[in-house]
Parts: sequence; C-alpha cells; structure tokens
Amino acid sequence: MTGTALLALISLGTIGGAHLLSGARWTWRAPRTGILLWQALGLGWGVATIGALLGLALLPYGKGILGGLPGLVHDEAGRLGAAHVAALLAAISLTAVLLVMLAYAVVRVVRARHRHRALLALVSRSDSAVPSGTLVLDHPGAAAYCVPGVRSSKVVVSAGTLELLDADELAAVLAHERAHARERHDLVLLPFASLRQVFPQIRLVGRCLDAVELLIEMAADDRAQRHRPPRELATALLRFAAARPAAAPSGTLGVANRDDIPVMARVNRLLDPVPVGRSTRFAAMVAVPLLAGVPVLLYAMPH
Repeated sequence: MTGTALLALISLGTIGGAHLLSGARWTWRAPRTGILLWQALGLGWGVATIGALLGLALLPYGKGILGGLPGLVHDEAGRLGAAHVAALLAAISLTAVLLVMLAYAVVRVVRARHRHRALLALVSRSDSAVPSGTLVLDHPGAAAYCVPGVRSSKVVVSAGTLELLDADELAAVLAHERAHARERHDLVLLPFASLRQVFPQIRLVGRCLDAVELLIEMAADDRAQRHRPPRELATALLRFAAARPAAAPSGTLGVANRDDIPVMARVNRLLDPVPVGRSTRFAAMVAVPLLAGVPVLLYAMPH
C-alpha cells in the first residue's frame, strides 16, 4: 500500500476516532491523557489530510511526497493532470487556511486579553478576603476566571463570589484558576477553537472543542485537589451552578458555566473518583506518538 493511501486511511481514521472520543467517558478519569490524545488526533488529521492531497498531486513523479517535490519544481514536461493540480491546490489551500485561522485566533485572543487587562486596571481592586495578586470586581453576580498571559496571569473574582462562597470554597476556586494559568490551558484550546472557525457548520468540530474544554476543566480540578480537599471545590461548583454565572469574558478561562451536565460530571468525579485502568491509559499513551508521528514518517515513503 502506498504512502498516499495510508495517509488517506489515517485521515479518515482520525475522523472516526474523534467521533468515538467525543462520546467517551473514560477520559474524564484521566483528563490529561485525554487532552494529549485529542491533540494527537488533531495533529494527525491535519498532517495526514494535507499529506494525502500532496501525495495524490505528486503521483505522476512516483517518488512519494518528499521525493516528488523536486520533480514538481523542475517539471518541464507538464506531467500533472487536472486532478493532480486540483489536489495540489487543495493541499495548499487547506494548509494556508489552517495556519491563517490559527494566527487569527491567536491575534484575536491576545487583543481581547489586552482590552480586558486594561479594563481590569480601571475597575478592579484588591481585597483582604483574597490572596495578594487576585483581583476583585464589584459585581453582584458570581464570577471567577483566569486571564492567562505570557509573563503573568491574573485571577479575577467578583464581589458576588466572595458573598457566595465560604473561605475554603473560595480557596479551592482560586487553586483551580491558578491551575489554568500554570498549565497554559488557553494554548491547548487555541487550535481547536481555530478549527471550529474553519469548519463552523461541522457538528463534530464543535463536539471536539466541547470535549477538550471539559477535560481542561477536569485537569484543573485535579491540580486544585493537590492543595485543597475535593469536597470544597465540588460544593463551590454547585453553588456556582445554582447562581447561574455569566459566561467568562473572551480570552479567559472560567471555573464554571451554565451547562449543568459538565458541572455535575465534574462534581461526581471529585466526590467519587474512579481511576482509569492501566491498559486503557497505556493504549492511549501508545496511540499519541503513533497518531502524531506516523503521518510525518509517511511523507518520506515512496509510492
């Protein structure tokens, strides 16, 4: 089987894998492993799809992708037919769109954070009820979120949150938000958010983003448990859900949202944790380098 055919199969396989993974529940027991698997699936799909199109375009040269590129540059005989040219244009277009939309997502998020940081400088205040460096907004609604940054991140809570939570629950929420900042979960979300901008009408892409967002929250919950008892964060999440918090500002990561199903899933795993099986975790960790690395290696495989 040629490298092009293998790349096409991998591309289709990653789509099927995304369908399965978006409905999987074992990832809730090992969110970091699930996040790595999602990243490998996304990378594998992009590399394999672009590679399959390039391989089809370079078929007349019979040397695979890397071996066929010099022939494309120095082709004087015009060996590419209409189908090959169409495949080449599709590969270039898909690559350009993915890179441009990723860059656009980065610029948009950076601008949103810059504007929000400027706003916080005007309307936020410090408070003795929260640790130094945590900002407080005089707003009656429940809100707690992290504004990630390269040099420093800001954790923000509202006055309504200070009234809603007791001291232990507040400490657990702050530990959750600091976990987002330390693990740079905003960078994990960017490729999936940009992919949804490229394919807004494809439901699977939206399901993928939702699944990754939930796993990121669960990963932050797990890190918060290193510093606070899980029951404190669980009760805080329930209080937030009952208060119906507004969506976190653009470019930030909030502790809770309005969707009751993810909140209850997080509460249940905090109060009754079930470890993932060793065989499942091992299989996932083997799949990660295969999904990310095999498509790249196939670029060098001759037809």
